[in-house]
Amino acid sequence: MRGPFLLPTPSAGLSLSAALFLASCAAPPTAPPGGRPQGVTSIDGANVEYAAFQNSAFPYRGLIPNYQETGATRPFLDVDDNGRLGHSSPRGGLLWEDQTYNDRTVLLAAPQSFDPGRPGVIIVFFHGNMATLQRDVVARQQIVRQLAESGLNGVLVAPQLALDAPDSSAGKFWSPGGFAAFLNEAEGKLGEFYPGARNAFRRMPVVIVAYSGGYLPAVYSLTVGGEGGRVRGVVLLDALYGEKDKFVRWAEGPGRSAFFVSAYSTSSRDGNMAVEAELQQAGLPVRNELPSQLAPGEVAFLDAGSVDHNDFVTSAWGGAPLRDIFSRIR
Repeated sequence: MRGPFLLPTPSAGLSLSAALFLASCAAPPTAPPGGRPQGVTSIDGANVEYAAFQNSAFPYRGLIPNYQETGATRPFLDVDDNGRLGHSSPRGGLLWEDQTYNDRTVLLAAPQSFDPGRPGVIIVFFHGNMATLQRDVVARQQIVRQLAESGLNGVLVAPQLALDAPDSSAGKFWSPGGFAAFLNEAEGKLGEFYPGARNAFRRMPVVIVAYSGGYLPAVYSLTVGGEGGRVRGVVLLDALYGEKDKFVRWAEGPGRSAFFVSAYSTSSRDGNMAVEAELQQAGLPVRNELPSQLAPGEVAFLDAGSVDHNDFVTSAWGGAPLRDIFSRIR
């Protein structure tokens, strides 16, 4: 069912704020499966929607392709209690599909200054453990505010991963082509924000940002996601906890035409030091500070010191590390 803000408009360049005005004259927002209200609101200098996706991370009933980095596969849902399915999480114990892995919600945010007619970028954000989109990504980590204040002409797309649970599972992002399917659906939703601009979103480069346990969907999006070379940047925020070989292979190969920034506290220092050493050995020039502009081929590892891991996204240098990083993307 189409939401009210998707009404036909007379101009392909209509701004989202104008679309919101039209929406206010229409029927009340409808509710997607799961009962979560659908509609656009203004938050932290951006227009925000929580949309239900078919190609988000969950539900997922496939295989874990590299279980605990052993090279073995196993079913993701490995517990069946009279038809109720669950996943045995190494950190979280038994987690049920209907409680933890059944939320299709994706956060879409467009700063009020965003112009789809100008060169732009799609930011895909993968959150960490024990998180929800509203409480943590928006309210606690201030991701929408940091994007809006950066001045970057970009939009944010953030899928709900394991819901408020100590689990980093990638779900559909484990699947070959899963990230490409997610992007395709996101471009359709964004095209509804800006009627006539869907092709513009299809041409935009993509930057993947992962915090903490978000490294797992991030690295599989890079390596099997089928994005066709559109990823022009990767930002890791205290996130190099695993799958280090995959990050190295990507940075040495397809990632040479992108930038790679990994900022860390003591929590993920060992993983960062290991990846930095491998990239240096492979001959990649590595910085230990942010360049003034994040251009293709830039690789930077940033030691944020003894910042608390749980507050990294709002406590690392200056209190707004993503605002600083986004402001350098050209």
